[in-house]
Amino acid sequence: MARHDTVDFMILADSPQTLFAEQVAKLQPQLEEDVKTGFALLDNFDGDLRQSGRALLWMGDGLLLLDDRAASLFQALPGNQRFVADLPDGPVKNALADLPDLRCLLELTSGSLSRRNGALVDDEGKTRTRFTLLELHGTDGNVMLVQTEKLRGYEKAHGQLQAYLLAAADGGSGATAHIYHALVPDHLPYIAKPKTVFAPDEKAVVAATHVISAYLAVAQRNEEGIIADLDTEFLHDYRVALRKIRSVLSLFRGVYSDSQTVALKRSFSELMAPTGRLRDIDVYLMERDDYYRLLPESLHGGLEEMFGRFQKSRKSELRKLTRRFEGQAYARQMTSLQALFSDTSRLHMGPAAERPVHEYARELIWKRYRKVCKMGRAIDDNTPDELVHELRINCKKLRYLMEFFAPLFSRKEVKARINDLKGLQDNLGLFNDYSVQQVALQEVLDRAKMSDRGKKLDMAKSVGALIAILHQRQLDERARVTRSFAEFDSAAVQDSFRNQFQKVTA
Repeated sequence: MARHDTVDFMILADSPQTLFAEQVAKLQPQLEEDVKTGFALLDNFDGDLRQSGRALLWMGDGLLLLDDRAASLFQALPGNQRFVADLPDGPVKNALADLPDLRCLLELTSGSLSRRNGALVDDEGKTRTRFTLLELHGTDGNVMLVQTEKLRGYEKAHGQLQAYLLAAADGGSGATAHIYHALVPDHLPYIAKPKTVFAPDEKAVVAATHVISAYLAVAQRNEEGIIADLDTEFLHDYRVALRKIRSVLSLFRGVYSDSQTVALKRSFSELMAPTGRLRDIDVYLMERDDYYRLLPESLHGGLEEMFGRFQKSRKSELRKLTRRFEGQAYARQMTSLQALFSDTSRLHMGPAAERPVHEYARELIWKRYRKVCKMGRAIDDNTPDELVHELRINCKKLRYLMEFFAPLFSRKEVKARINDLKGLQDNLGLFNDYSVQQVALQEVLDRAKMSDRGKKLDMAKSVGALIAILHQRQLDERARVTRSFAEFDSAAVQDSFRNQFQKVTA
């Protein structure tokens, strides 16, 4: 393949022999011997490339990015890096800048690749235009890509070749969906936030059970990635899915019997608890570069000691969690929960089980919204931090309710209200993060057992300096809480919530 940063491809489903079985506008096709290598189709676990109409191919010597909306790009690459951030600077890396930093590139499928150069020649043997064929032979199907090359003075021949290929193309130029359909036809896209669809008169217990079942499946989809330690987002998504399930059990009051609700809360807490320490360490490690930027170089030695301890602890925590995931007790627990929520007849109904879900959802959202407003309007500069943390928790519960029940209301309005809430949540989330980090760092220092007094002193200086900076950041975010809430509590937002969720009485 010609080595240009920008290349144009057409995606075809036929073989070279069939494709060029006849002349192209009186020009004779000539094909060189093929060169065989391997390929892999890449995407992250969220399927961001596929959803955006792009396909990324690793071809042994580099990355080829096909894009339905723009010219395709090639970037030579000596190795097969897992994260976009680790790629050397180049056109493909630049084009992938929108992908989440914390998600690694995964191999969806792989196979053999045949690369063959060709040309169209006239009756005098002169080359009028060139092309390159890439044949991808996967486990489940094959795809052929054709790159054309325009030669100066022979633009007409190049246009004739492109017209010929477009007529032969299955899906046409840039139809990246064809690559996925051909190479990974059975691949199920991962959805971290599954859409829940209910009829307005659906029973509340059916809705709650459907939501829990959907997020239980999300948690299970992440187990393999946690065990393989592919990236930190697998554990994060696993925990978020369990947290949403626990929120359903807390927020959907009266749907299940009190005794079963208590038992289920305990069961899901047992699933969540062993993951906490590993997630905490992951968060600390993700903050590493920021911590180094915050402190002068003279205090970096203490950070090295601290992060070295985090890395050792992480290996130990991951081994423990992996053993748990691969154990029979965990498998039995998940299988039992999956069966329980597969059919509402297996569950114990509470007094609200039979209520129509639209009426029930509106009531829950309206009550939670009013609670958030009451708490937010009472906050001033003298409000204890504990009440600010409580406001954050109630904002999260309100958002979960709106996300769960979004299909029952105007999606446009619900999305707009969630966006309004998100600004307040971002502020409260940072405030909480800075608070939690201060406590956690102090605990790290208190637990540290060192025989080397010098190393312990270095770590103490670094941690102390970090805590002071984080405390100031917490104070800055605390000062923004009132302003953030005022933006959320505008008259327009109030009217929207009232129109959507307040019960109309005769």
